[in-house]
Amino acid sequence: MVATSAATRKTVGAALVGCALLLTSVVAAGDAEDAGMASRLAELLRAGRSIVSNYQTLINDPTIGDKKIDSTRFVDEAVILYAQRVGQEPLSGDLTERDRRLLQAQLDAMREVLDEHQDDINRKGIGFKGFVPAIFARLINEKFAAKVGEEARVRVTAPEQLVRNRKSLPDAWERMIIQDVFSDPKRPKGEAYMEVAEVDGRPAFRMLLPEYYTDSCLTCHGEPKGEIDVTGYPKEGGKTGDLGGAISIVLFK
Repeated sequence: MVATSAATRKTVGAALVGCALLLTSVVAAGDAEDAGMASRLAELLRAGRSIVSNYQTLINDPTIGDKKIDSTRFVDEAVILYAQRVGQEPLSGDLTERDRRLLQAQLDAMREVLDEHQDDINRKGIGFKGFVPAIFARLINEKFAAKVGEEARVRVTAPEQLVRNRKSLPDAWERMIIQDVFSDPKRPKGEAYMEVAEVDGRPAFRMLLPEYYTDSCLTCHGEPKGEIDVTGYPKEGGKTGDLGGAISIVLFK
């Protein structure tokens, strides 16, 4: 159950330059630090998903056994992509001990997921492996929560009618922001919503970052609506630029 207060609610303007989240509004010092950390966690998650997306053709090639996408190679490439988008590597710069610990936990979660799925990725004679960006994101977010869930949580959710896995259903706070804030046609596209709210009875900084369908998403989520996609789910009939999901970050105070 998430309790919110109008007195504590704040929207912080944000703009996407490349794929890096840049804050454009002034917030309290503590919240500004949390906003920067939340954006780093979101961008590192995005970088990892992009690497999985880039390798989909190779992963699903039934004629090749060892794809040579081990955890070291994967994380190295995710770090490089993150740095290209954000301007520095995840663990570089002036980070607090907490920030460094959380980013390291996210990188470790990526390594573990890749290690655990090597047999699936390298299985010869089978095409679609089911190791897609959405599954990858859910798995690393679960491992991240197991490591540092008392300090921070990361998850990917979506408008309720688009959610395919019940674990990804939006909570009350996320649902409210998706329905009441992200639906506002006057709101700049890509602008993150940030608020100090209560989570599990504890004060927390929360960020919800909207994500929109790109052309690559439409293979599974596009048209014709209702057609069964390669994962076995009916397509949603989405179009490029439609709101398709959101990255949700919780940083406990």
